Amino acid sequence: MLEFFFIATTLYVGPFWFAMLFSPKTDKTKKLLDKSYFFLGPILIWFVVMTIFPSNLADFSESFNSEEGFLLGLVGAMSSKAGITATWAHMVAGDIFATRWIWKKCLEHNINPIVRTLSIFFGVMLMPIGIVIYLISTFNKK
Repeated sequence: MLEFFFIATTLYVGPFWFAMLFSPKTDKTKKLLDKSYFFLGPILIWFVVMTIFPSNLADFSESFNSEEGFLLGLVGAMSSKAGITATWAHMVAGDIFATRWIWKKCLEHNINPIVRTLSIFFGVMLMPIGIVIYLISTFNKK
């Protein structure tokens, strides 16, 4: 079941990401990304995983009081299938949220299509790199 949630999280954001990549200026893409639907799927999956496996949420909250230190406590909380699935859903929600921001800003500032595509691609794949590519492109426009 957790494998299903893990894969569903990734597949959920795919259409939004592909729309930004391959049809960035169409009204259909703008309408699709106008609402909050683009990141609600992963957030809902996070809530479902945490509801089905509440011990992981307890493990996470206890990580703050770990005798071994916060990071090792956090490693313990995340070192389960449910912990990794919830973490993945959290990361994917953040990635698609940041990618939408990159996409909107690229259109607003009329960023070169190649740079825009690279920024959006990396926005989901390696979000910090996507943001850096976008930011560098805005410095070059000034």
